[in-house]
Amino acid sequence: MKRKNNSSSFGVLFLLLVIIAGGLYVYFSATFERVPPRITLQESNGYWNLKKPLKIKIDDESGIHAYKIIMHTKDGDKTLQYEQLLMPQKELLIEVKPPRGAYTMKDKDIKLYVEAQDISKWNFFKGNIAQKSFDLTIDKKRPRVSIVGNSYKISRGGSALVIFRVEDANIDDIYILSNHNKHFKAQPFYKEGYYIALLAWPVKDSSFKATVIATDKAGNIAKSYVPLYLKNKEYRLSRITLSDKFLNGKIYDLAEDFEETQGVDDKLEQFKIINEDVRAKNEKLIHKITSKVSDEMIDDFKIRRMYPLKNGAVVAYFGDHRKYYYKGKFISEAYHLGLDMASHAMAPIKTQNSAKVVFANDNGLYGNMLSLSYGLGLYTIYGHCSSFDVTEGEEVPAGSKIANTGKSGYAMGDHLHFGVLVQGIEVRPQEWMDRQWIKLNISDIIKNAKKIIDEQ
Repeated sequence: MKRKNNSSSFGVLFLLLVIIAGGLYVYFSATFERVPPRITLQESNGYWNLKKPLKIKIDDESGIHAYKIIMHTKDGDKTLQYEQLLMPQKELLIEVKPPRGAYTMKDKDIKLYVEAQDISKWNFFKGNIAQKSFDLTIDKKRPRVSIVGNSYKISRGGSALVIFRVEDANIDDIYILSNHNKHFKAQPFYKEGYYIALLAWPVKDSSFKATVIATDKAGNIAKSYVPLYLKNKEYRLSRITLSDKFLNGKIYDLAEDFEETQGVDDKLEQFKIINEDVRAKNEKLIHKITSKVSDEMIDDFKIRRMYPLKNGAVVAYFGDHRKYYYKGKFISEAYHLGLDMASHAMAPIKTQNSAKVVFANDNGLYGNMLSLSYGLGLYTIYGHCSSFDVTEGEEVPAGSKIANTGKSGYAMGDHLHFGVLVQGIEVRPQEWMDRQWIKLNISDIIKNAKKIIDEQ
């Protein structure tokens, strides 16, 4: 009797251990995983134009067995997709196209239901089921874009202005795109729905085209070409022979200061690095500083002619394409993207417009350099200064003395390198130094556009 009781107890204990082991296997086995599939709607912000397919991602550790997608409208439910996979996959990226005739439906809001089932043996071998719904706003209309006013023409290396209107309740992005893929930012102007922007035709580009682009949250796109007459202005090509005196003097001194030329002893290689690599680094900083445009609405943009150096003589022009040779061999090239002006040593530099100082520091070849912002993406730079009268972040009134000329950086003598930039692109300073050009291309365009806006 006692042996029978022992055998019975051992059997119960064994059975209990088997049940516990089985339970632990089910609990920890990947075959019985309990995490439902994950469902996400890709590249969507809650809008659908019923043109571009929606993208739905479903992923699951054990593998996806089946899914279905249902669209709910005021007319009822419609199954858009249903599939049982013969070969389960751990990740699916599904393109959901609108059903035939959906573009004519009147619903402004719909729901998209997504259900997915995995191959897990959990839930009595039925697997884990995930359900998710997405609220979508239907927007089939493109934004309306209309040009209100613009400069009549733009010259290669020059600037222009455009004012336009965009109408759309769900606007997402607005910009002006050039044919060289430059995105010009537009600033809100005067009244709701109107925008203003300065444009720039880079001196190195042989052509120019600007198109206003407006996109809404549903992905609808509208385009409007800015009707500018193009003037292909020619610039000087200079052939410059490098002398040993120059290489052993100025270039030797500059090479001591730049990390890019440390350890380089060859004078021609030093010059090439300074003229190309160091210059590119300095210009990259300038472009970064001068690319910012405010999001705030402006009522007007008034700018006076610029002339930073009283009685200053021009000693080097904007757009000069310089090619450097040594003993007849081509070494390097660069574009001069400013206007060099000279007066007497350490001559005072003034600004004719109120501005904000956005940079006041050393910038390599440009030496001690200032940069001022006037709004609307318009900036000036002042290179080779001997001293500053202003500090970064300071607001300076019109007529203020801001610095003195000098020969810091890559300068052979005391002078000012004066540069004007529009959204990070160097443009002809002569235009902004011309009162008549400013009137015709900036002031009059704004004045006439405001009249049109008031009448609409």
